[in-house]
Amino acid sequence: MNIEDLRAYCLALPHATEDVQWGNDLLFRIGNKIFAATGLDSTPLQVSLKCTPEKFSELVEIDGIVPARYTARYHWVTVERTDALSRRELEDLLRQSYEMVLVKLPLKLKKQIGV
Repeated sequence: MNIEDLRAYCLALPHATEDVQWGNDLLFRIGNKIFAATGLDSTPLQVSLKCTPEKFSELVEIDGIVPARYTARYHWVTVERTDALSRRELEDLLRQSYEMVLVKLPLKLKKQIGV
């Protein structure tokens, strides 16, 4: 997966948006809450995403996946090498991250974005 594939997948999720913050970080959001992030200058592509505590424990055992800097305590991982997972596995994790963030949005915000 390359950055264009990542962008296409994340932006295909309902109501997902993207923006650049903190200098050079591309963030994907739902309702202004981040569900995935990557560095625009990271080579190879690295992506950080939220996961369940159980999945977090499982993923950090895989070579090429580490606890995300600053957000690991919230069960975020960084996939340092996208070949550490199959494309389908990575897409599933991105979808799960999106859904976990979406579920936690306040009702008022969900209504504003039409969810």
